[in-house]
Amino acid sequence: MRGLDYKWLEALDSVLSQGSFEKAAEELFISQSAVSQRIKQLEKFLAQPVLIREQPPRPTPVGKKLLGLNRRVRLLESELVPELMNQDTERPLQISIATNADSLATWLLPALQDLMKVRKVELSLAVYGESRTIEKLKSGEVAGAISLESQALPGCTAEYLGRMDYICVASPEFVTRYFSQGVNAESLRKAPAVSFDQHDQLHHQFLRERFGLPRNSVINHNLGSSEAFVKVAEAGVAYCLIPKLQIVDELNAGTLVDVLPNYMISHQMYWHHWQLETGVLKEITQSILSYAHQVLPQ
Repeated sequence: MRGLDYKWLEALDSVLSQGSFEKAAEELFISQSAVSQRIKQLEKFLAQPVLIREQPPRPTPVGKKLLGLNRRVRLLESELVPELMNQDTERPLQISIATNADSLATWLLPALQDLMKVRKVELSLAVYGESRTIEKLKSGEVAGAISLESQALPGCTAEYLGRMDYICVASPEFVTRYFSQGVNAESLRKAPAVSFDQHDQLHHQFLRERFGLPRNSVINHNLGSSEAFVKVAEAGVAYCLIPKLQIVDELNAGTLVDVLPNYMISHQMYWHHWQLETGVLKEITQSILSYAHQVLPQ
C-alpha cells in the first residue's frame, strides 16, 4: 500500500501557516495549481477533507493530526540528517515550546539558558494558560508543553516537574485601603483584582472556593503578563494571586504582603514531550526536568 507523500503534507502545512494557497505557492516555489493539486491528492488518498476552505483556511481534525505529523518529521529530520551525514548545518534548529506565563517568568528561562548558549537552536516560547498548552502539543504546533494535565497524549510522555504555589498579595497601601477589616466577600467585591486573561481559572477558583463569589461580582483587570502582575500589585492598583517563587524579594522587602497567610493554591506541573527524542530535544527535556526539580517544591 502506498504511504503518505510528504510533499502533500508540506503543501498542507504551508497553506495553513501562510494563510492562503497563493502565499503557499510562493513559499514552496511552485504554482498555485500545484499546491491545490497536492492537497486534492492528499484528500483523495485519505478519502476525507483536510482543509476547511475559508479565509484563512483551517484544518479539519484529520488535517490537524497531519500537520502535527509533518512538523514532528521536519524537526526530527533537521536534527538527525546532518548528524548522519556528518555535516554541520548553518541553520539553527527551530523548536517551539508551549508554556504558561508564570513558568516563563520564574524558572523556565534559567532552565534553558545554558543549552541556548552552547547549542545552535532557535527557541519559540508560546505563552498560553496552563490548561491550554497541551492543545498546542496535540495539534503538533509545539515539540513540548508545560501543563497541569498529568495524562500524556498518545506518542508522548508526561513527566512531573513540581508544584507552583500561589499566594494572594497586595501592597501595604492597598491592604490598608481595602482590607483593613480583613479579606472577606464584602471587601473583595470592592477591591480590584488582576487575572491573566478571561481563561484564567486561578482567580475563579480563589473566589469560588474560598468566598463563594462569582468572578463577575468583582472588579477584575486582565493583564497577559506575570511581570505586570507584580508591578500593578506594588503600585497599589490591585491584588493578585502569584507564584510565591516570583516574589520572594518583594515579600522580604515589604513592598508586597501576603494578605491570607494561611491560604495557598498549589498546581502540579508536568512537562509533556514526544517519546522519540534525540539530540537537542532530549537535552531540552533533561534541562527542564533537572532545573524544575531543583527550584519547584516537590
